[in-house]
Amino acid sequence: MHYSVLKNELIESLNIKDGGIFVDATIGYAGHSKEILKKIPNGYLYGFDQDEKAVEYSTKELSKIGNNFKIFKTNFVNLKKTLEEENVGLIDGIIFDLGFSSPQIDDEARGFSFMHDGPLDMRMSSEGLSAKDIIDTYSEEKLASIFFRYGEEKLSKVIAKNIKKNCKKIDTTLELVEAIKSATGANYFYKNHPERKIFQALRIEVNDELTVLEKVLPDAINLLKKGGRIGVITFHSLEDRIVKNIFRENSEVDELVKGLVEVPVAYKPKIKLINKKPILPSEKELEENSRSRSAKLRIIERI
Repeated sequence: MHYSVLKNELIESLNIKDGGIFVDATIGYAGHSKEILKKIPNGYLYGFDQDEKAVEYSTKELSKIGNNFKIFKTNFVNLKKTLEEENVGLIDGIIFDLGFSSPQIDDEARGFSFMHDGPLDMRMSSEGLSAKDIIDTYSEEKLASIFFRYGEEKLSKVIAKNIKKNCKKIDTTLELVEAIKSATGANYFYKNHPERKIFQALRIEVNDELTVLEKVLPDAINLLKKGGRIGVITFHSLEDRIVKNIFRENSEVDELVKGLVEVPVAYKPKIKLINKKPILPSEKELEENSRSRSAKLRIIERI
């Protein structure tokens, strides 16, 4: 079963009015989309996901509510281009839930989990390099750099060295976990859980997650109509930092013209922050779903 994190808070943040056009940029298993579609019988919903299974499942679920939706099997980095091709004008609300859904994590064949044995894949779609390809073809230095940058793991160099030394024997997720443990020693491994950080780093590299996020957020802001809102749920500090910085930059007067009596329109803020500090899951939600522990929701409105 898939549990949509911060669902009520995210849906409420959009100020949904019937007749509006809304976008779920990470439709997943339709947890958020179903709630949006129920509220807009005279509106329209566009969804994006590069996971084929998620698109199939969501299409089936949303069809039970209405037919005023369309889902695109593509990464959300293509959001602006895709909507332009559909002749969609300005949007009333856009949501991004940057977490992975439970069916994806729990499917051993996808290779996302360090707790289940499966092939070292980690791709959201069937295209591009898998985690196994990266381990086999990247240099020790490049692997260490990724582990440090995307996993913030202090023993990145030690782990990368051991992985490269044994990469011919690393084909599955649990073989990778074993290579991480043998590199760091059991004491460090069980105390600091470096496997979490290494798997996160590989997943980010495989799916180019941070780059696409940096590209899509400015596009999303420009697609909003006045009063339209964006809600973004992040699950680790690297994502949250990008969202926080892009939202801050677009909510302040440009440094070049600060102090001018009359600020030109091009330099005025595009958005206002609805919450200065991120919204966190309630105690009740944390009890129901421990995977929501690291979730943060940030909301902005176009002005």
